[in-house]
Amino acid sequence: MKIALLGYGRMGKEIEKIAQQRGHEIVIRDNGEESYDISTADVAIDFSIPSAAYNNITNCFKNNIPVVSGTTGWLDKYDDALAVCKENNGGFIYASNFSLGVNIFFELNNQLAKMMAALDQYKVDIEEIHHTKKLDAPSGTAITLAEGIIDNTNRKSWELDGEASEEIIPITAVRTPDVPGTHTINYNSVVDAIEIKHTAHNRQGFALGAVIAAEWLKNKQGVFTMRDVLNIG
Repeated sequence: MKIALLGYGRMGKEIEKIAQQRGHEIVIRDNGEESYDISTADVAIDFSIPSAAYNNITNCFKNNIPVVSGTTGWLDKYDDALAVCKENNGGFIYASNFSLGVNIFFELNNQLAKMMAALDQYKVDIEEIHHTKKLDAPSGTAITLAEGIIDNTNRKSWELDGEASEEIIPITAVRTPDVPGTHTINYNSVVDAIEIKHTAHNRQGFALGAVIAAEWLKNKQGVFTMRDVLNIG
């Protein structure tokens, strides 16, 4: 499979290693400084920057190249991108996190939220810890976790550094050198606490999940999620 890497930072380089180990060829390494012909690829993997993601993704759709995107911070244009995908019969997977373990964690979070929904004595909060070079806060993964709780409880919204209440999920974003990513869901009451946590030991899990998603998406049309890739639900 011929892969275009749109964004060639630390994640792009990690994806390159995993893809080559799995027998794929990298035909484009886009660092934002040179032009490229996206039509030379079978599939694109976008881990660029928020300001470049929309153009990267829609350019793929217009050239019949399916695209996997893990770039966060551009989702104000997500619906516009889906419209371009539909117009061009494109193939698309967006995920805030491609780690196979994190996507299982998302499902655990949803199921726990359903069980906690009627227990008003518990307040819930989220903590995420990432490396100091991460551009956005809170992380896209933390937002996905918050949305999972909102969808399954009476919580209405999340707030960065907010106060826990019956309607608000506070998210704390911590930046520490050399931490790939740790996400913790806390349910606290006067009498006890319940906690679930996912800890990434390195970036290999993110890269592997993105490559597996690209392998799955090749030659497909439509908008999919990692739940489709993992056949969850």
